[in-house]
Amino acid sequence: MIVGSRVRRGVGVLAFLVAPALAWGQSDLLTKPFVAPPGAVGLRLADVSLDILSAGGASTERDASLENLQGGGHDPRKRGFTIQNIELSLTGAVDPYLNTEAHIIYFLSPIEGETVVELEEAFATTRTLPYGLQLEVGQFFTEFGRLNPQHPHQWRWQDQPVINTRLFGPDGMRGPGVRCGWLTPLPWFSELHAGAQNANGETMASFLANDEFFAERPIGQRLFVERDIRKVRELVYLVRLDNGFDLSDSTTAKLGVSCVNGPNATGLHADTTILGADLFVKWRPEDHKRGWPFVEWQTEVMTRMYQAAEQVDPGVDPVDPSDDTPIPHDDLEDWGVYSQLLYGFAPRWAAGFRYDYATGSGASFGGRDEDPFRDDRTRYSPLLSWFPTEFSRLRLQYNYDHAPHLRDGSTHSVWIGVEIFIGAHPAHKL
Repeated sequence: MIVGSRVRRGVGVLAFLVAPALAWGQSDLLTKPFVAPPGAVGLRLADVSLDILSAGGASTERDASLENLQGGGHDPRKRGFTIQNIELSLTGAVDPYLNTEAHIIYFLSPIEGETVVELEEAFATTRTLPYGLQLEVGQFFTEFGRLNPQHPHQWRWQDQPVINTRLFGPDGMRGPGVRCGWLTPLPWFSELHAGAQNANGETMASFLANDEFFAERPIGQRLFVERDIRKVRELVYLVRLDNGFDLSDSTTAKLGVSCVNGPNATGLHADTTILGADLFVKWRPEDHKRGWPFVEWQTEVMTRMYQAAEQVDPGVDPVDPSDDTPIPHDDLEDWGVYSQLLYGFAPRWAAGFRYDYATGSGASFGGRDEDPFRDDRTRYSPLLSWFPTEFSRLRLQYNYDHAPHLRDGSTHSVWIGVEIFIGAHPAHKL
């Protein structure tokens, strides 16, 4: 299981990164200013925060099918209760030249009940490069679209859109690498991103992934083929352009386009390309009261071109050639869209609606209609949110899903989510 491997890796990560934070909390370092020795660069201690996301609910679909239907790793995906995500964040300035962030997450696998602890992100960002440049190095989310780079507590809805789950896997696309951002000299906000990351691992679902990921979610029901990185071009490469505009004194918009390309796990010379476009528009009157009222509209469309190499399934007896089943080469294309509208209609209250659609072409082995991660999917999700304070949030969400692989063709789910936040946390991009 993917979950079991995360537990083994995560325990060491948690011990290494959490222990110093707890030690700081037991001392007076957080209450007394640090005085650097003469001639030394001043040190800023890390800000520490904890965010807890949990949910409870019910569905007309059984748990075994619900885990695929709610395919995001931090979605509520079990009848009853789910610990979606507990995130410990440490952020701070290393010196006048670098900022750092580390995010360690914990959750319970909803079906098996296993504990999952993993290092989600840990990276350094430059502060003072010339010509509008910024460099990011470490483990980080790929800067594709609007939702993929966000942590689960930044989501407006309780689950990630269907197309994000299909293209980027249950935990989003992320990995070790480097990214460079350039703030262009255009008269409006325009930033160009270019980066490279490792193509392997369970968080690189559409690329080299790993055998554990393919055991649970094989793309197109293909077989996993181990590939070594032998050339620089066998990394995953990103290009993204972000543009921001003031449409009026009360309305802003951001428009982005993204592209990633790299090798995939079906065989030599098999590649994957993912393209996407995203739009975010926000209205907030100049006389707003602590952010209310507001209207937000966010939408993304993306498509994946997945070259599935020719393969042979050895069947029950690997040494019997008569038992082999050929799997022909095919170009699998999957595309989808989500569009969500959120209205902050009264102080601390917001209501919204999200529409999801995902489809594809090219045959999954065994039939695309029977593949829960490539069949035609439609989802409608109304949402009601209440913010008792800036440190807590309650959400009520209903999902209506329609898909051929479902027992009755459609299903109904209701989720109630609770979020609690403590500590300091960096501002997130809107």
